[in-house]
Amino acid sequence: MGIFSGGVNLENNIGNTLYLQREGSYVHMQNDTICVEQDSKIYFRMPLHNLDSVVVLGNVLVSQPLLSRLVELNIDVSFHHINGGFRYRITGPLNGNILLRLAQFEAYNDKSKATEITKRILASKIRNSRYVLSRGSRDVPDDSLSTELKDASEILGSMLGTLETMTDINSMRGLEGSAASVYFKVFDCLISSRCKDFSFNTRSRRPPRDRVNALLSFAYTIATSDCISACNSVGLDYQLGFLHVPRPGRPSLALDFVEEIRSVFADRLVLSLINLRQLSAEHFDEREIGGSVLLNEEGRKVFLRAYQSRKYDEITHPLFDKPIPFGLVPHVQARLMARHLRSEVPFYEPFIMK
Repeated sequence: MGIFSGGVNLENNIGNTLYLQREGSYVHMQNDTICVEQDSKIYFRMPLHNLDSVVVLGNVLVSQPLLSRLVELNIDVSFHHINGGFRYRITGPLNGNILLRLAQFEAYNDKSKATEITKRILASKIRNSRYVLSRGSRDVPDDSLSTELKDASEILGSMLGTLETMTDINSMRGLEGSAASVYFKVFDCLISSRCKDFSFNTRSRRPPRDRVNALLSFAYTIATSDCISACNSVGLDYQLGFLHVPRPGRPSLALDFVEEIRSVFADRLVLSLINLRQLSAEHFDEREIGGSVLLNEEGRKVFLRAYQSRKYDEITHPLFDKPIPFGLVPHVQARLMARHLRSEVPFYEPFIMK
């Protein structure tokens, strides 16, 4: 058991996530081992005790006995559309206790407390966005691109000053949209000119209209799934957030946690895959109907392998005196949120990249 300063206890093991995405495959269980079968041939096996969660993408058939066993072992299973869009999840009994969730509901209805939590989450998002732009301004070879990135970073810095004086959550949400607009306006500057298959003009979500947006949407969806699991692990209600307005079926609190790591984890992973030319046009499918662009099976395989590897990269958390794997950050933040909601610490401390 790793014990960090601030009273947050976490296992040093991130846990393995199994991504199932081969179209038409059948996934079942033999002697507590997952077996992935296609055309009457088993091409992959993994013991259940090695798993922390399972993510199913697209047309994959999972047997009922396997689902029941996964629930017994408290292994999260989430089902997604082929583009990563969330469909539903299967979990065991909710961890934690009703007192924590009651404290969460009370905090949401307490204007002062909800405002402070929202402000801190948004400050984290803006600071981490500035981190990415500042790093990029030093790395790009073109002086004009570097200037654009520095200018955008300065604008985000001024927004942090504006945020400090805000007392209305809806105004903060408006500022969040403005900050995202500034950030994505210069996002293309971070893409190497050598990567002819990739360019970015504006953020498009449903559906993604180009390869960069397809990667960003896929990355955010997988990160959201990880943050939902982190909420479940401590007993938080992942649908009741602060920065994101709660809506039926919306994982608002998980999305709040995603905002803290979106730029420094998901966006930097996407940029790395592009700039190191690990992905190319052949890893995407373009659909005539609807004009959407999606990762194909081979592209998802490349992305998910890199995503899982990135979770083991060690980073410095602002609260702890030792490095931790990036994949533990959502679990750390969920525990820090739970401690604040239980009034064990006076403030929620968001993740800020150092």
